[in-house]
Amino acid sequence: MSEKKELYEEIRLKNSILTEGIDFNLGIFKHLALGETYTETIYGMFSQDKEPHRGIDIPSCFLTPKGAYQVRVRWNRTSKYRLLYEDGQYNLYLKDGKQPVLEKIHFKQRSPYYDRKLKDGTEMRSIAQDNGYGVIFITYSNECALQDKGEDCLFCNINATKNTYGEEQGIKWKTPVQIAETVKSTYDDGFNHLTVSGGFIPERREVEYYLDVAENICDALDADSFNGTACVGAPDDLSVFEKYREAGFSTVATNMEVWNEQLFNYICPGKSRRCGGRDNWLSALKEEVNVFGRNRVRSTFVAGLETKESLLDGISFLGSIGVIGVASAWYVNMGSALEGHRTPEDDWHFEVQERTADIYLSNGVSWAELRNATAESDTVAHDLYRWKADIRLDRMGREI
Repeated sequence: MSEKKELYEEIRLKNSILTEGIDFNLGIFKHLALGETYTETIYGMFSQDKEPHRGIDIPSCFLTPKGAYQVRVRWNRTSKYRLLYEDGQYNLYLKDGKQPVLEKIHFKQRSPYYDRKLKDGTEMRSIAQDNGYGVIFITYSNECALQDKGEDCLFCNINATKNTYGEEQGIKWKTPVQIAETVKSTYDDGFNHLTVSGGFIPERREVEYYLDVAENICDALDADSFNGTACVGAPDDLSVFEKYREAGFSTVATNMEVWNEQLFNYICPGKSRRCGGRDNWLSALKEEVNVFGRNRVRSTFVAGLETKESLLDGISFLGSIGVIGVASAWYVNMGSALEGHRTPEDDWHFEVQERTADIYLSNGVSWAELRNATAESDTVAHDLYRWKADIRLDRMGREI
């Protein structure tokens, strides 16, 4: 098998593992220097495990042997994959197989800033999580106000995650000062892209908060702007996007979650009722492109909630107007209204990711644009994009 084909098969296997999750004994990681040498999972916004495991850390991800593709670790005791510790190494098996599908698994090494604390004593790992390839993800608020109104997105478990892990891991509301101090520390280490996101809050408060965050980051970096994404809701006042750009953000994200109009209204009742409806979400995305430019705007969809063609129609349409659509595979989250449902099968998700990567390429999206507009650079679509375009990266996600 050629090296190119081997890399493709690694991405396909990664997609399957992500769709299925992994079964393992929670005590298996006592043999791993987790939280010291290797990165533990921090639940800043969502948990994508099938069950809670409060008080027991699990690794954030491991790397495939050929392409070093990041594979997130999600615990699922009903998965067809099982992780075992054998003779001093971790091996991954199909439960009905005798030979490992992956041997000598290497888990992701921990970034130095995970050991650091802010001036106020807060652990930096609770402020920003390392998403790989030079990207950090900051959840300013790990709760959503839509819960109090009974209008949560049905797939979402942000509040359940806070209730399970928030206190244990020190995850709470972040101040602009805390965020800026963390960004400065991570950017000094070589990180070069960030996303700021959180649960639903009233529009005026959201705008004021993001502007404060941007001002503090610019002051910390001694710069007029920075490579960062503001993940915001669709506002009534579309002129606020100019304020975000002037404050220093380089990209912006407004996540529709679902393309089909009827399903959007049902799955995302709060987003529909409190943000001007689906038409306003589309108007917001178009105005974001006017302000920030083509391929500097993102909208994420939860892949698996609607038909494949509906989802891809949405990603294709948004791509045609300069918005990078992301198909985030639906992992049925514990504590969400849809807990107990099932996501589509591996092949369904793989076709979505492959066709999404093709949309990026056909629209002339560069790797830098794709990376900087998205919160993660390690999705299956990102990997397939790099595979198709023969792109290699340094450890901080820059093309080499």
